[in-house]
Amino acid sequence: MGRTVVELFYDVISPYSWLGFEVLCRYQHIWNIDLRFRPAFLSGIMQQTGNKPPAMLPKRGEYMLKDLKRMAKYYQVPVQTSRHDFQRIISTSTLATMRFLTAIDVTNPQYLEPLSREFWLRFWSQHEDISQPEDILAVARQAGLSSELSQKILEMTSTPAVKDRLKETTAEAVKHGAFGMPAVVAHYNGEPHLFFGCDRLELLGSIIGEKWLGPVPS
Repeated sequence: MGRTVVELFYDVISPYSWLGFEVLCRYQHIWNIDLRFRPAFLSGIMQQTGNKPPAMLPKRGEYMLKDLKRMAKYYQVPVQTSRHDFQRIISTSTLATMRFLTAIDVTNPQYLEPLSREFWLRFWSQHEDISQPEDILAVARQAGLSSELSQKILEMTSTPAVKDRLKETTAEAVKHGAFGMPAVVAHYNGEPHLFFGCDRLELLGSIIGEKWLGPVPS
């Protein structure tokens, strides 16, 4: 029986995407799946679907901070929340960041997983910026990329090919029905199944015939 293709559409500005990313990384060698990381642009998805950030509703924003703290502990992912997080999100554009990840996906996909993780760690654990060229290069070094490769990839982010690739991936997520992130799409029995959020992975397993062993399977 072939492996089920599972796509994770994500943006490193999204903490829930980090939770889903880590859990799927843990399951990719347990479940019979072909996990594919699909860096996309969350702001583009929000704009195309008319969605709004959760913090636009104050009570929802208050709940989200508490929820993230509980979820981070349960999923064993070092998300560190603070009352300044929503302002940080609003004032940070990840367009250049996601183009950098897109360029890596095209040229050196073996770095995509560790590089994505380092971006999340920098923004959500260390509370540092990830949007400026010097920040992007610092994260790339932390992920093990050479200075030469990092600079080459950074230069690629301004090319039409990389810009178009990110637009296409974002549009593909919307076509599957995504309105936020993470968006997980399982291609099973000849059709795509969309799961929104990091807390639907147990349901994902049920649909594709795999056993859920908790967020940290032994």
